[in-house]
Amino acid sequence: MSGWNTPAEVSFLSLQTAVFCAQCELISQNNTRFCLACGSQALLSLSRLLGGALRGQTTARVVADAELDHLVRELINTVPSELSPSESRSSRVQSSRRAHQEREVVNSLLAKTDLDLGEVDLEPTISLIAERAQSLTGATGAALALRRGSEIVCRARAGRTAPDLGVRLQTDSGLSAECVRTGEVLLCGDAENNPCVDRGTCRRLGVRSILVAPLRYFRRTLGLFEVLSSAPFAFDHQDAASLQLLAGMTVAAISRRLSHSDGYRPKAS
Repeated sequence: MSGWNTPAEVSFLSLQTAVFCAQCELISQNNTRFCLACGSQALLSLSRLLGGALRGQTTARVVADAELDHLVRELINTVPSELSPSESRSSRVQSSRRAHQEREVVNSLLAKTDLDLGEVDLEPTISLIAERAQSLTGATGAALALRRGSEIVCRARAGRTAPDLGVRLQTDSGLSAECVRTGEVLLCGDAENNPCVDRGTCRRLGVRSILVAPLRYFRRTLGLFEVLSSAPFAFDHQDAASLQLLAGMTVAAISRRLSHSDGYRPKAS
């Protein structure tokens, strides 16, 4: 039948690694922070957007939230609009070169061993993301902590069980340290029966469940994003997927802020 693709023309992608680029509008298999086609950082993970892997499940959970949708739209709107067809090829080349220079500057800044994100103004974005994390997961608290030299310090919080602003998270032991070391999302179902958590701190804050995700830029951990609940076993894999989506948006916000900061001065071509 005319108009139908042949099997040889069909390409399948794994949902876990499939991403959509808001700039060039291509879906690709990609495990980096940049679109492999155009270099944009405006990538949306389809697996995270759908609430995680669908294997073995009868339904998909689409993350539907008005303010989260607004955050995603803000991310997309940061992508420069495409040049008009009348503009020269040299203009396109210069635009691409500048984007590459921005990425190089951001990479060099985030690769510093003494990285201090405490000097970067990320408000009100990170506070809004923390609030959305609390709402999406039904947590009683949420916290965003960013690297300040060798420490990771709370920069945004929401809810009654979140640590205070300025508090240094433990990175030498416990759940936070393991998250930094492995670069993976970790879940504690009940702090009363988990030897990896600081039971005294959890009791002081009234925390029983913890879900923590790393803020990863390539292989570097820039900080931690955690949601907490006063009830045991409060989080599941769908909450983990939502937190991963928001963690990715936080890293994108940090990267954009650095590339447009006063310290960024690309060389003239």
